[in-house]
Amino acid sequence: MHFIWIIPTVIILGLVLYNALAWPPVTFSADPVSDHVSILIPARDEAQNLPALFESLRDQTNVEEILVYDDHSTDGTPDLVTEWSSRDPRIRLVSPLPLPADWGGKPFACHTLAEKAGSEWLLFLDADARLKPNAVVRILNDARKKNVTLLACWPGLIAESIWEKMFMPMLNFSVFTLFPAPLSLERQQPSLGLAHGACLLLRREDYLAIGGHSRVRKELFEDTILARVWRESGRPGICLDGQDVIQTRMYDSLPGIWQGFEKIFYPAFRSDRNFWFFLLFHLLLFLLPFLLVPVLIVVRQPFLPWLACALMVLSMRLALAFRFRQSLWPILFHPVAEATLLVLGCSSRHRYRSGRGVTWKGRAYSREAS
Repeated sequence: MHFIWIIPTVIILGLVLYNALAWPPVTFSADPVSDHVSILIPARDEAQNLPALFESLRDQTNVEEILVYDDHSTDGTPDLVTEWSSRDPRIRLVSPLPLPADWGGKPFACHTLAEKAGSEWLLFLDADARLKPNAVVRILNDARKKNVTLLACWPGLIAESIWEKMFMPMLNFSVFTLFPAPLSLERQQPSLGLAHGACLLLRREDYLAIGGHSRVRKELFEDTILARVWRESGRPGICLDGQDVIQTRMYDSLPGIWQGFEKIFYPAFRSDRNFWFFLLFHLLLFLLPFLLVPVLIVVRQPFLPWLACALMVLSMRLALAFRFRQSLWPILFHPVAEATLLVLGCSSRHRYRSGRGVTWKGRAYSREAS
């Protein structure tokens, strides 16, 4: 009976180690290239984040223009962009247009930015991203050397508060216990497409040819869906470990973490069946062993197989923490983080299925992005 849990746990541990050891990072090559990039930044109420991003872009080479779409901000974002444009003439503000009824806010912002861009390459960045020196030229070098027209960089996650350190590693844990990242570079099946919206480089000619963000106009996971559409069109696209070129602080508080992931959790799944499979998978393999071990010890029943499963789960967390340079102490609180993930998923589903939806930065999100 115990083998029902031990065997899949061993397999998943193997997958995690495969990801941690074999997934290549963006190379350190900063050889000069002739290509130019339009940096495109969708921004809704991002006055707090944009200065650090602009500062990290100041010395980046091969950047022809930096376009910022003000997505109907209420916090002074357009004034801040205008102020920075006087310091860096590459920075330009793109004024908002009315959001069409059949578009999500971020896809429409990206679509509008791409229409204004004039460079051969488009580099979409989230406003909370921070680029490291030579990041742009290093990304361009990899795109050229690997002969791809889409290159996504999985960012390093900045975690400063205790809540960020406790819960943000669950993002990487959820992805890299299921997704074979190194294999996705070798095989171009659409189902192996992966991207992170924090940093997404696209060749403009190919982007326009497939319809760009109009193909993912209603998606909340527009980045990964676009990477899959890209592959479906026969165009090569990959995702690399980009923590050496870009970092992002996605959320900076417990309410921010909860609301941010509540917005995207349930819509990440294409069907209710997939959603419940994911939750059951996490409950049985990543939480149940931690619940059973103390109970079995108290009732004096064999507990070593369950303890072995629990230790393997902690080993997964340890491998990913080393790979992504995250704090180690939150690993000890994995059962708390895992239980929170399950409750968060149920809350997200309830909000969308009940019709209440989720509100983020003053915009309502229903089952279909709006």
